[in-house]
Amino acid sequence: MPHTTTKPRRSGDTNLKLPDVLTELNMSRSAFYRLRARGKAPRCIKLPNGQIRVRRSDLDVWFAACEELAA
Repeated sequence: MPHTTTKPRRSGDTNLKLPDVLTELNMSRSAFYRLRARGKAPRCIKLPNGQIRVRRSDLDVWFAACEELAA
């Protein structure tokens, strides 16, 4: 079995569906995908069926980084 390094998942950490993330960010799907293509979107999980999920903790880390950049 190959060894993979993943961030340990916190208890209670939820996976958000993309429409929920877009609503929270007040962002269009196309704008999100542009950010993602540039490597500037929150860390995403791509499911085998092609759907995107974002862990709540990853979204919170991304928000914090945005605050630091704006300061």
